[in-house]
Amino acid sequence: MPFIANTTDQQKQMLADIGLTMEKLFSDIPKGLLCGQLNLPVGLPEQEVREVLAGLAGKNSIDLTLFLGGGFYDHFIPAAVYSIISRSEFYTAYTPYQPEVSQGTLQAIYEYQSTICRLTDMEVANASIYDGGTAMYEAMMMSLRITGRNKVIIDTSVNPIYRVMIESYTRNLKIEHVLTHCETGLVDREQILAKLDNDTAAVILQNPNFFGCVDDFSDIAEAAHKKGALLVVSSYPISLGILKTPGSMGADIVTGEGQSLGMPMSFGGPYLGFMATRMEHVRKMPGRIIGRTKDRNGNDCFVMTLQAREQHIRREKATSNICSNEALCAMTALVYLSLLGKEGLRETAQLCADKASYAYNRLTAIPGIKSHFKTRWFFNEFVLDLPKDAADVIGKLIEKGFAAGFPLSRYYPDMKNCILVCVTEKRTKQQIGMFAEALESVL
Repeated sequence: MPFIANTTDQQKQMLADIGLTMEKLFSDIPKGLLCGQLNLPVGLPEQEVREVLAGLAGKNSIDLTLFLGGGFYDHFIPAAVYSIISRSEFYTAYTPYQPEVSQGTLQAIYEYQSTICRLTDMEVANASIYDGGTAMYEAMMMSLRITGRNKVIIDTSVNPIYRVMIESYTRNLKIEHVLTHCETGLVDREQILAKLDNDTAAVILQNPNFFGCVDDFSDIAEAAHKKGALLVVSSYPISLGILKTPGSMGADIVTGEGQSLGMPMSFGGPYLGFMATRMEHVRKMPGRIIGRTKDRNGNDCFVMTLQAREQHIRREKATSNICSNEALCAMTALVYLSLLGKEGLRETAQLCADKASYAYNRLTAIPGIKSHFKTRWFFNEFVLDLPKDAADVIGKLIEKGFAAGFPLSRYYPDMKNCILVCVTEKRTKQQIGMFAEALESVL
């Protein structure tokens, strides 16, 4: 909202020289949109500004022990990740339009795409999506282009932030959104099959879902394919170290948030959306894809191909106009996965699952706390019923040094006393025990 700043004598004189006042300068802006005068302090020397800002920053609680997930996760990042991606040839590289001078960047993106394909058990991936929510939206639009239909089924166990993003992006489009409701922690097959018809373009699900529950969508994929619809699955990449892959379930498009692959939580970004699909759908895929070919001397080389963006082709033919170059974030994910390797990723995933199981047993042993869902099939997140308002409990636990979890009533009004607790490989047995003691004392 525009505002009229306090003016110094020098500024007043400058305005007077051209026959204006600050009020006249902003006179074309309706008064209802103006904030009025802001009582801002006078400027300070740089040294004093630093001292003021350091004092403000010192008030932040930066030593909280995190049990907070909900789509973004506190994983350990090896120091080598930063050392490698901080090299100038990586962090200064932008869109490699000239392949003859961009072979390193192009190969890095190609290797990232190959890694995502292996991780998801799909055939082709891109490297140009902002975040997990945008990737899900792009997958939905891709499904509409492939099938020529305009109806999508999405379950409430899908990340509610992603669902809000989809609703926002498609508010002015003629797309029929059908919502199925998750009551048991797993998707309701009967609801989905009842709503699945010959007008359905895609069924959109998540595994592990927002509640942390693990499912197998093979039966839903088969049912969707019989109706000519696609199955879109959003995945948590670390979980794929031990869980059944979306590709082996029969998914047609796989998306997800890549933040857990070597990127810090960083107050909201930059993050990395990943997308993979089957080769038959590659021409409907948004963004850009890096391919491997041969140069005139027969040597392997890398080029950008299938650049279906509005800046490359006619606007009406573009698959998307909101995707951009994510090369540095993709490079980060590639370096992280390369450092861990296949066994390292499996070990990390198993640690997350085992520690979450231990925390679940420890917390549900506290009087008054019980599991919200009957299923015990979860990855590293689970939902607990508390005897008090979850938001109040979380607030009190912050004072004790714990970011306790996510209050589900924010997106699920009927889950007022429910908290979503997350445990990653970084949490120790001692931290889990201290968290349990703090939670019990608050209750």
